[in-house]
Amino acid sequence: MSQELLSIKEASEWATKFLGRPITISNIQYLIQYARVPKSFYKNNVAINLDELKVYYEKNTKKEEAWKKRLGNDLNWGLSFSHLKESDTTKHVHRLHPYKGKFIPQLVEYFLDSHLNTFKKEVFFKSGEIILDPFMGSGTTLVQSSELGLHSIGIDISDFNCLISKGKVGKYNLSILDKKARDICFKTREFSQEVFDDSFDEELKEKLNEFNKKYFPNPEFKKKVWKGVINNEEQYGEEKLKQFLKENEEFFEKNGTKDKSGLINEKEMNNFLNKWFSKRVRQELFYYIKLLKEIENEDLKNILRVIISRTARSCRTTTHSDLATLTKPQIGPYYCRKHKKLCIPINSIVKHLIRYTYDTISRIDEFSRLKKNVFSNVIHGDSRKVNIFEEVKKKNFEFYKLLTKKKIDGVFTSPPYVGQIDYHEQHAYAYDLFNIPRKDDKEIGPLFKGQGQKAKEEYVEGISKVFINISRFIKDNGDFFIVANDKYNLYPIIAEKSGLKIVEQFKRPVLNRTERDRQPYAEVIFHMKKK
Repeated sequence: MSQELLSIKEASEWATKFLGRPITISNIQYLIQYARVPKSFYKNNVAINLDELKVYYEKNTKKEEAWKKRLGNDLNWGLSFSHLKESDTTKHVHRLHPYKGKFIPQLVEYFLDSHLNTFKKEVFFKSGEIILDPFMGSGTTLVQSSELGLHSIGIDISDFNCLISKGKVGKYNLSILDKKARDICFKTREFSQEVFDDSFDEELKEKLNEFNKKYFPNPEFKKKVWKGVINNEEQYGEEKLKQFLKENEEFFEKNGTKDKSGLINEKEMNNFLNKWFSKRVRQELFYYIKLLKEIENEDLKNILRVIISRTARSCRTTTHSDLATLTKPQIGPYYCRKHKKLCIPINSIVKHLIRYTYDTISRIDEFSRLKKNVFSNVIHGDSRKVNIFEEVKKKNFEFYKLLTKKKIDGVFTSPPYVGQIDYHEQHAYAYDLFNIPRKDDKEIGPLFKGQGQKAKEEYVEGISKVFINISRFIKDNGDFFIVANDKYNLYPIIAEKSGLKIVEQFKRPVLNRTERDRQPYAEVIFHMKKK
């Protein structure tokens, strides 16, 4: 291997030429940061060995070839956005709250901005035009439209999805937001410190640490498990857990409460909150909610709800191996198969709350400097029958006048897939925290209805009704872009039933997934127009 070294800037220029697509300095820095390529030094500056960089990109080129062999040569690898860092795909307000099933902002940008390439041969939208997303979700289309100088409207049946989206595109006095968010955050910390005994948690961690050193010494214990010296890991772990709880029975009876007179009445709390949050976490959450009620400004109150909801999601009482999908609540210590020792779930929101408060303020500040002065309107309603113009008129008459003058220019959306996600259930904790009604029965293609023939027929009917309804508000030559993993080939039927025609399809590999060891699959961006 040669020793030719490139600076980060030179590596960016070489990779751009080698791959035939832009590779930024930030992309190269990501490769170094995450050890995708080894870091070298030349005259005390960071450098990269050219041969090692070439090996990395050739390996990725082979991956592209393998995927195309499985999924077809019409795969647009550029739409994989494989060169991006996570911080790029979760930039500014896109990271305000977790949400299953959202697309990355770069996919929206690709079709809404003015660039052209061998796949995208025309510009579909220009600054000042109006974009609609009838399946708004967490508001990605609205956020990116705001960045690009496009007016936007989002519709969603889920009240909580509307809450998140309003939080992202809302306009704030940042100094007031900063002051109020910090104030309510630190008042919650004060309440927690007054009512609960932090020394309880600290002492519990010390007791667990000493117990784990004795009965689960690492790496020795892990080696015994791997080599089969411990025949039944689960049984051994449960036996030691019982021993730990018995030895500390009197300690647990204290429960960490310092001043019971300060506790909030738990009769206000419903079953989900009682089931999935520890007593201390419940009390801290409801104290924060209590302070929220004192805030009159609805936009400010809304973004603070986003902060506390994000915090609540991270502090559910579950095991380390079940963070993504809840299986059963775990209030106290447990044997953790992931870490091969006794662990405890999160027992206070304070650290997460402080971190998310600062993070939210920072992200909103960043986005406020990027977004253009355009209209962004969130409609809580059913896209199958909502009157878009009338709903906008209620909230923003100036936007309404623009709409009636020129109509909506196009659509960019990703409808739910058949039988994959229950969109209300993924945020069950938030519905309960804020006491807002759920409309699970109005979801199109929810997980609980499965993927059988009846579910597919209902899905086709539901999506078609949406497209028929929104077409009334779209100009005659408007462009519809629909992102779908159409493994059942339903969208040609949907287009026909909706009075639309598919004029082009863009097929992209889906690489940005949280699940591991999934088989390669693609999704299609259907470009449709009215017949």
